Amino acid sequence: MTPLTIVESRAIPLALANVDTDQLIPARFMKRPRSEGYGPSLLHDLRADPGSEATRLDDPVFANAQILVVRRNFGSGSSREAAVYALADYGFRCILAPSFGDIFASNAVKNGVLPAIISEANAETLLNDSTLRSGGLVHIDLAQQIVRVGNHVLKFEIEPVWKTQLLNGWDDIDMTRSYSAAIADFIVHDAQARPWARPCLG
Repeated sequence: MTPLTIVESRAIPLALANVDTDQLIPARFMKRPRSEGYGPSLLHDLRADPGSEATRLDDPVFANAQILVVRRNFGSGSSREAAVYALADYGFRCILAPSFGDIFASNAVKNGVLPAIISEANAETLLNDSTLRSGGLVHIDLAQQIVRVGNHVLKFEIEPVWKTQLLNGWDDIDMTRSYSAAIADFIVHDAQARPWARPCLG
């Protein structure tokens, strides 16, 4: 997984709440192999509605955007990891929202996408920021947990373990291996403190 430290790109404002995984990628598009890329199917049905906020994904003003700004409860619904595949394949590295579906957020981290939690007030600030809405650059610093755009500098939250994984590009196995020295030290000391607990072989 590619480490994520700084993301600087255009950001797409999507002023919608409760966008669930069925909307992020309708089930009929999950029959294709992942190797074909799920990006074109992202929010397919909403993008087909001319009056939908989701049409911004096809607006040249936001071309190559790696950041998505949304309202609360993003990624709720079913646990399909393909919803994150669609976002990652489209090119998103960070989603800014007041809250996320729990399983969705975990899947996002496993696929190198930052689920950054901002307050509802800050979400509205970003959604209405003139710099962001005109395709200006948004700067996200994971180490400092800040978002910069225009005259705004806003804080975001993320689980500490997820932050460590994203900064280092680690999956769950890599995270466990990072504690290998401490694990080895525990085994040695535990064998001395509790010799009776060691398994009998033979």
